[in-house]
Amino acid sequence: MTYEGKLKTDSNIAWHRPQASPFRVEEELMQKSARALSTITDPVERLRLLCLTRGASGIMELGRIFRKMDHGGRKQLNKAEFFTGIKNSGLDLSHEDAEKLFAHFDTANRGTINVDEFIKQIRPPMNDGRRAIVDRAFRKLDKSGDGVIATEDLRGIYSCAANPRYKSGEETEELLIGKFLANFESEGTVGGKVTLEEFINYYSGISVSMEDDCYFDLVMRQAYKL
Repeated sequence: MTYEGKLKTDSNIAWHRPQASPFRVEEELMQKSARALSTITDPVERLRLLCLTRGASGIMELGRIFRKMDHGGRKQLNKAEFFTGIKNSGLDLSHEDAEKLFAHFDTANRGTINVDEFIKQIRPPMNDGRRAIVDRAFRKLDKSGDGVIATEDLRGIYSCAANPRYKSGEETEELLIGKFLANFESEGTVGGKVTLEEFINYYSGISVSMEDDCYFDLVMRQAYKL
């Protein structure tokens, strides 16, 4: 069974009901990804699940680590750099699985892998409809059209109105927005930038826990006032 099938069958939650929030969805994603790991042996799917046990931002963070390894801007990593990136990520991936991963992505047997292609294949796929609504949200935030948004832009648009903790008074809007913005930050840095790739990486993680396209669409529309 693929990781998507495991995640879907592992839950009795009716995602089509607009009761949960992206925050709660992410908690479910982390829990189900951890449970699914026990049945997955494919190294690519294992790495994907290991990232998702850290939340929807796990794949985004792995991408940032690998880009830091790419000192020359070549978007290529050799095996030593790849292994160092995996080690620096702290993900519990065996050396054997890392070897298999590198061989899987080094399709031309050149001794290097393309960072962009690696991250694209690791993140869970989204169908065209979901990708379109994610792109629309990003374009709303990217006022300059340069393909980058400041995390402060999220603070001005992202809505917590549907979050149950906000509605119950348990947490303030400022606190919840701060938690959400932290997903797009790296190593505690505040006030950074978010690229379209990072935005898609994050929402591909959220998407995998939502079976219903209409609910995913609703969550995005409510969150970004689309």
